[in-house]
Amino acid sequence: MSDYAVSIVSNMGMIAFIALSAYVLLVVGNISFGQQAYFGIGAYISGVVTAMWGWPLWLAIVLGCAVAGSAALVIGTLTLRLSGIYFAIATLSFAEMIRLGLLSVHVQVEIDGELVGPDGAEGFGDIRWIFENDVTPFEFMTIIYVLLIGVLMVLVWVERSRLGAVIRMVGGDPLLAQAQGIDVVFYRLLATVFAGIIAGLGGCLYAHFTTYIEPNVFNVMLGVHSLAYGLIGGLGTAFGPLIGVGLDIGFLEGIRVFQGYRMIVFGGLVAVLLIFMPRGILDEERVHRIKRWLERS
Repeated sequence: MSDYAVSIVSNMGMIAFIALSAYVLLVVGNISFGQQAYFGIGAYISGVVTAMWGWPLWLAIVLGCAVAGSAALVIGTLTLRLSGIYFAIATLSFAEMIRLGLLSVHVQVEIDGELVGPDGAEGFGDIRWIFENDVTPFEFMTIIYVLLIGVLMVLVWVERSRLGAVIRMVGGDPLLAQAQGIDVVFYRLLATVFAGIIAGLGGCLYAHFTTYIEPNVFNVMLGVHSLAYGLIGGLGTAFGPLIGVGLDIGFLEGIRVFQGYRMIVFGGLVAVLLIFMPRGILDEERVHRIKRWLERS
């Protein structure tokens, strides 16, 4: 694969994490415009761990996901009683608070005669784990997709379990779920934390693939896109958001004729699909039909 192809495919894999994060919340009935906050938290924490502390990547990922999940737990607890547009506004406000907060973070240490660490609006560079360990972009792309497959396997397992059925009931009709003795608040909080961990994992990988991050990368448009990927791909299966990512980054960015008009084409695609396919390409009904067809084959 060419370097350009590796870059596109790797970017698709990393953005898929934040798309899956938004999807988890959509399934449980919450719309979030703030998953980029956890993506950014994972990126900055993991960058500090490897670039400033010299710890291995796997520890950086564990700590980045843990902090992102903890932040999601706090936000989820504070927004327990919110839903709909109120929850969406709360998540967006939190994401902007994190982005603006990162602009004020100046914590650097001297390593080999150079200052390394977050430097506010100047960003956080020299996250050089990939170079220090002689990992090629293709090899790191493999790491990305191994972890992505692992997350997908967990999500598919959950979807086929009783837990998945309960979560979809909570997202479909929370009042009916509550009437049947299901703790709606608990399952929404559980989904919020899990979604934060997934987004944090994507951020950890993003920081080490690009080797440079800055607060403005984690802006509201990243959150809007992550939400749109699930709405395009469909809410019937965890593979739905991957279709959205593939259409946007893989197709629209990969085909040069669309590159200058990517945002316009993508916005139009979202509008058309919301009109004709409100639950996305792979909605629950279409996924059910595919399963029945596979069982008969």
